[in-house]
Amino acid sequence: MAQTTPNHTQTVSGWAAHDSSGKITPFIFKRRENGINDVTIEILYCGICHTDLHHVRNDWGITMYPVVPGHEITGVITKVGSNVKEFEVGDRVGVGCLAATCLECDFCKDSQENYCDQVQFTYNGIFWDGSITYGGYSKMLVADHRYVVHIPANLPLDATAPLLCAGVTVFSPMKDHNLHQAPGKKIGVVGLGGLGHVAVKFGKAFGHHVTVISTSPSKEKEAKERLGADDFLVSTDAQQLKKGMRTLDFILNTVSAKHSLGPLLELLKVNGTMVVVGAPDQPFELPSFPMIFGKRAVKGSVIGGMRDTKEMMELCGKHNITCDIEVTTPDKLNEALDRVAKNDVRYRFVIDIAASSGAAELPSNI
Repeated sequence: MAQTTPNHTQTVSGWAAHDSSGKITPFIFKRRENGINDVTIEILYCGICHTDLHHVRNDWGITMYPVVPGHEITGVITKVGSNVKEFEVGDRVGVGCLAATCLECDFCKDSQENYCDQVQFTYNGIFWDGSITYGGYSKMLVADHRYVVHIPANLPLDATAPLLCAGVTVFSPMKDHNLHQAPGKKIGVVGLGGLGHVAVKFGKAFGHHVTVISTSPSKEKEAKERLGADDFLVSTDAQQLKKGMRTLDFILNTVSAKHSLGPLLELLKVNGTMVVVGAPDQPFELPSFPMIFGKRAVKGSVIGGMRDTKEMMELCGKHNITCDIEVTTPDKLNEALDRVAKNDVRYRFVIDIAASSGAAELPSNI
């Protein structure tokens, strides 16, 4: 049983996995009272991230059951703590992966909280009070306001939810390379899934020539006609890769399956950079020659800090960028997770929490 504290007095209904079968069932649990630095959020939508699948099935061996997944959360504030000045009751807000950090290290002071040694996540983490965190597959969340962002009024809450993880995961490395302020580059996006499709949208909004690189020739039409990509390369076609050699300034690699980075590195110009945001469960193949003969760099990046998240959300409001989603309901969570495992979604599932068919009933005396 997850540890709680005497301050956990609010009874909440949600959905949890209780063992490595990964089956999600209705679940009643406790959340803490709203503290002086907290906001209470009525959750309206929550995206389904591939990370949720890994956690419910304990693929990484770190799951603390029962686990309530969900870190792509949007909703409306219903209560604010006395120290909270930038949020009010009724505000449309979002919560991503971060629940707590030390707030004192160099990374936290530079708003790179995601690299804090003491970072704790929105679910399956340990909060400051010692309790295990429960995520967005639930009706309500109490969150420290320092890890909450406003949602622009023009963006729908359902299609915005995945931006809190997928969106900032691709935005942060693009910002690190000044792609949000220096148009006219040639960039590549490897993989056209939940992360990749958002990266294409960002790349075009920021004024770049975008090439999608995929193993699936069938995705070319969608990449170009629906998402606005300029070019498309099939990564298993040696002739296409040869034609694309030394044409790209920057590559964002979103693929989570094992593959060789060598052929992709050859697509970069001299001094080009590839940033890896996908996380295969086996090591990459990384031959040395494409790096040393092109003075190329391979870097990694994970989600983003709160400054990046806020800036991304403002830019999404300005450019009207959201995710392409399929809305599901809580009673179909297991079906949705099975389809995520098969990559059978274009491009992100979002749970309509209010459509709470199959929710656990709260006791009548609550």
